[in-house]
Amino acid sequence: MCGIVAYTGPRPALPVLLSGLKRLEYRGYDSAGIAVETQERIAIRKAKGKVSELVKLLGESSDLETSTCGIAHTRWATHGPPTQENAHPHAGGKQGIALVHNGIIENHRALREKLSSVGYVFLSETDTEVLAHLVDSLYQGNLVQALTNALKEVDGTFGIAVMAHSEPGTLVVARRGSPIVLGLGEGETIVASDASAIIKHTRQAIYLDDNDIACIKGSELDIRTLDSGTVVRPASEIDWSADAAEKGGYEHYMLKEIFEQPEAIRNTLRGRLDRDRGNAILSGLGLSPRELSDLHRVLIVGCGTSMNAGLVGEYAIEDFAGVLAEVEQAAEFRYRNPIVNPSDLVVAISQSGETADTLAAVREAIDKGALVSGLVNTVGSTIARETGRGVYLHAGPEISVASTKAFTSQVSVLLMMALKFARSRRMSQEKGRRMVKEIEDLPSLVEAVLAKNDEIAKVAERYVDQQSAFFIGRGYMYPVALEGALKLKEISYIHAEGYHAAELKHGPIALLEESVPVIALCNEGPGKDKTLGNVAECQARASRVLGIVTEGDEEAIATVDDHITIPACPMHTSVIPATVALQLLSYHIARLRGCAIDQPRNLAKSVTVE
Repeated sequence: MCGIVAYTGPRPALPVLLSGLKRLEYRGYDSAGIAVETQERIAIRKAKGKVSELVKLLGESSDLETSTCGIAHTRWATHGPPTQENAHPHAGGKQGIALVHNGIIENHRALREKLSSVGYVFLSETDTEVLAHLVDSLYQGNLVQALTNALKEVDGTFGIAVMAHSEPGTLVVARRGSPIVLGLGEGETIVASDASAIIKHTRQAIYLDDNDIACIKGSELDIRTLDSGTVVRPASEIDWSADAAEKGGYEHYMLKEIFEQPEAIRNTLRGRLDRDRGNAILSGLGLSPRELSDLHRVLIVGCGTSMNAGLVGEYAIEDFAGVLAEVEQAAEFRYRNPIVNPSDLVVAISQSGETADTLAAVREAIDKGALVSGLVNTVGSTIARETGRGVYLHAGPEISVASTKAFTSQVSVLLMMALKFARSRRMSQEKGRRMVKEIEDLPSLVEAVLAKNDEIAKVAERYVDQQSAFFIGRGYMYPVALEGALKLKEISYIHAEGYHAAELKHGPIALLEESVPVIALCNEGPGKDKTLGNVAECQARASRVLGIVTEGDEEAIATVDDHITIPACPMHTSVIPATVALQLLSYHIARLRGCAIDQPRNLAKSVTVE
């Protein structure tokens, strides 16, 4: 969940490293550091806090400006609190080794004891320093061999970049369960844990596979696996520009990404809907109509926001296709020995394509013989490569930690999947055409909600001082309630819970009082009248109720205390405008509370450890 950048080539390394760290700060922002070659040694500079603190420190280090090889890191703490001592890079004790690392070394305690017994002194509480000393202890002039031997003793996950003073201009990188991408330039290579750090310099990239180790000097690459010889990994082109990862005049990335959703959804839908045949074109699934009609079950796995999107997919696939669908929390999937059959399709949802728990679920499903597809945003990501089939979102980079456009693009794809599965079964062409039109309307529905941004900001003023909130909904609105509560707690630090509206009477209603507002999804659709009944129960206990209601629904507007309206549309597509309304609500509450919206405390964008 941290950010790695490394550079080798003809240019000064420091500007490349620092610009890369700034782009990766959404992956970790509690400390940062760099290590660069000098004639005498590898010089390391580290600072607690954000990258700006490191920049201040480096203002006093002009002797580092000519170095042309270095590594850098921005941290999201796992082992040990955010301190300068725990920041990366970490140095090996004797041989002039410096190392940065993402992931978790599970057997670090045993390795620490072993290294301590032979004289290594530890200055930090991290598992990464253990790895640095281990490589140092095995180094005999060949960094590739030292890292290879070290990793054979390691249990856990890693994305690593390491350098040795005795091998100038050389980087050695490796990965297992934590992404590493190599950006290919003229006589240079930029290494990163995320393509956003290299896109300013090149769009040509090689994504390492698990257990790859690469030796890099300038533009010379030697990629091999930890247990065999040289391998060839194909280069691919990053399908978005550097400008897409900038704020573009918005106060926060999150607000920019909320307002990018109409275009993001258009990009997700582009070329994938057949109006004449009333069908979806999802060739990446690699399933024929016969295979689709033979599906026994669709099993959707994901975590957090992706799991909430999966719940919408579950409802839509069962409603329209009549196919049994289930959603599994990806972290539980492999540990509970799930029953999976060859006639099951497992859909793994992950914005980054690197989520550790979801990737583990993918591998378990493959081992059990299921059809497995990925629904990811990042081209070339591990889930995309290992599934070999699936659908890219094409939503563009999502920098803010709190996911917005990835969720709405995921739901858009899942609705198309429901349509495709349904057309392979009993859905008529005429009904398919109607559903195509409903899906095509999604961008304009979102635009209508975005036009109410100022109104939603005024509503947010009434809820800014609350410390707890409940979100309730039924049917398709239940996942929206979960996602709305998640957004509010992520960025405003208000305790928020999402519930099925029927669950209120089964315990949560005991917590309702004047200081606990309820956000009720009571727009038009099945179950609305029952939700309005729940609203009355909340008000009877002094809770203020903010309703998400359909435009023109005077009954609902009169029932709730405050309201935000969304356009009239079918329940399965109303998920997206309702979610966008809650995104804006959460954003404005967090803004008014003065929160760090793009980099909320304790969170990081890509969860690459279990």
